[in-house]
Amino acid sequence: MGSELYLKTKSLEIRKSLLEMIYNAGSGHTGSSLSNVDILTLLYYDQMNVDPQNPNWSKRDRYIQSKGHAVESYYAILADKGFFSKNQLKNFSAFKSNLIGHPNNKIPGVEMNTGALGHGLSCSVGMALAAKKDKDTYRVFTLLGDGELAEGSVWEAAMAASHYKLDNLIAIIDRNRLQITGKTEDVMSVEPLVEKWNSFGWEVMEVDGHDFKELKNVFDIIPTIKDKPTVVIANTIKGKGISLAENQAGWHHKVPSDEEYEVAMKELSEQLEVLSNA
Repeated sequence: MGSELYLKTKSLEIRKSLLEMIYNAGSGHTGSSLSNVDILTLLYYDQMNVDPQNPNWSKRDRYIQSKGHAVESYYAILADKGFFSKNQLKNFSAFKSNLIGHPNNKIPGVEMNTGALGHGLSCSVGMALAAKKDKDTYRVFTLLGDGELAEGSVWEAAMAASHYKLDNLIAIIDRNRLQITGKTEDVMSVEPLVEKWNSFGWEVMEVDGHDFKELKNVFDIIPTIKDKPTVVIANTIKGKGISLAENQAGWHHKVPSDEEYEVAMKELSEQLEVLSNA
């Protein structure tokens, strides 16, 4: 289990790593990856039961990144955990590299290919139901984007999860309120979000998606919830951690210029230095 200081430090290191990947590749979803870093950090360094040396271990917890376009944070964490060499991150989006721009199950630690939005929750329901039928104890976690909630298949899956009382299923919504074309509430309103998920029979928790204390408190409670799935609405900031990218829809799929890259890396390094002196 990671301390709050450890998790904060790790999340900044992952931000630097993913930014370097995108800058070197000349491609990537910068804002989207930055908004979900803290959620993934909490899952992989504090909550989930996984084994990088045995990625296909039958008892492992499953993680599905339904918002597959924000893959850079996912790859950076898998490499840092030891699922594959960090040196491979240099090949992100390169010709013939397995580290393509969406999750690829040829990579150790990746359960399934994702990127066509609206599919991740449905597949996670199937995995969670299989665990129940096999009397296995692993849990299934899936991360959705808030713009993704416009997909009808999300709500079909939500209905099924409640019907089958899948208390081993945890959905997390990266609620940064921005998508590629603008504000989610302008493109396709998803509010009232809490009431919608409640009406589908889910336990609903709302949290600051960048506050590790809040995140940890919520995820520590989830195992006590029985006979229904849980959704965590994580309020986040698109581009979190880099001032020039925060709350900017234009950074959904944007590669930093040389100058922007230098500014961003300097900011992250300064934040790390503050933590090291804490």
